[in-house]
Amino acid sequence: MFDLENLVRPNIRAMKPYSSARDEFQGEAQVMLDANENSLGSAGPASFNRYPDPLQREVKAELAKLKAVEPTHIFLGNGSDEAIDLLVRLTCTPGQDRILILPPTYGMYEVAANLNDVALERHPLTPDFQLSPELIEGIVASDAKLVFLCSPNNPTGNLLRAEDIEQVLRGFRGLVVVDEAYADFAAAPSWTKRLAEFPNLVVLQTFSKAWGLAGLRLGMAFASPEIIGYLNKIKPPYNISEATQQHALAALQDAPRFEAMKQELLTSRDQLAQQLPALEIVEAVFPSDANFLLARFRPDATAVYEYLLGKGIVVRNRTTQPGCAGTLRLTVGTPQENESLLAALRAYR
Repeated sequence: MFDLENLVRPNIRAMKPYSSARDEFQGEAQVMLDANENSLGSAGPASFNRYPDPLQREVKAELAKLKAVEPTHIFLGNGSDEAIDLLVRLTCTPGQDRILILPPTYGMYEVAANLNDVALERHPLTPDFQLSPELIEGIVASDAKLVFLCSPNNPTGNLLRAEDIEQVLRGFRGLVVVDEAYADFAAAPSWTKRLAEFPNLVVLQTFSKAWGLAGLRLGMAFASPEIIGYLNKIKPPYNISEATQQHALAALQDAPRFEAMKQELLTSRDQLAQQLPALEIVEAVFPSDANFLLARFRPDATAVYEYLLGKGIVVRNRTTQPGCAGTLRLTVGTPQENESLLAALRAYR
């Protein structure tokens, strides 16, 4: 049975969170002399002399409409990486607990574990980058505090089967973190639709991919109000800047542009997936539900990688990752960038 209170570190349950000036007073006032801000103004935009809303209420209100969840189910972080780090720190006592990952997968899970002196339990995905019954059995039997399920997975691009994720959610005793950084590109419902069904579910999303706002560093976590409350308790008081909040609001209010960019990227992804296999040096192109393709090259992926660098084209060499020997990860670019990539690969000798 899932028990959040027993999962959270005892010192975090007992700690008193920092109370910022903007936590203690919210609203309008004529004279604001509580936060040691510069009342004369800002060297930049006028409003930037004041601390931002520590709970990002306006952004969460707009997100709640878009995602069909209540604002109390939303945490905003400095990229999804902040949420990953906080989830590890929330549940794992350094030098004592561990998290579970399914390689090949996003590298920041391991970084967060190492940073916090938390052990790693690795259960490699199958050769087709999925969960097997034996793998699910091993995850459910584990006493790790967290399991990270990246779906669509990075670097492989594929969705994990929904029925397999559901089995993990029903059997694993810790937090199940479904990382949906690339979910906007996938033809599958988000796991945010099932938050009420699974109290141990945390869903990660980001503004960095389909929204085209990687420079903002804004990530999202969706979970029960109890889990969100703990994340708010341990985060830095002003973790999301005023500039980031303003730009996020502007993006959320321009949904048609978001949809247009997403559709253009999906079209380009499908075109690349059709054209790459025709190249003699491409051995395989793996199915993708993301904005990138994982492709296996022959005879030497690293040589192809170096060749592309010489042409001024940067891709990601994934050949050292578990199960990814001989592969490069190719982000879908503009039509012109995609054609430059294909032309360079056609000319490779």
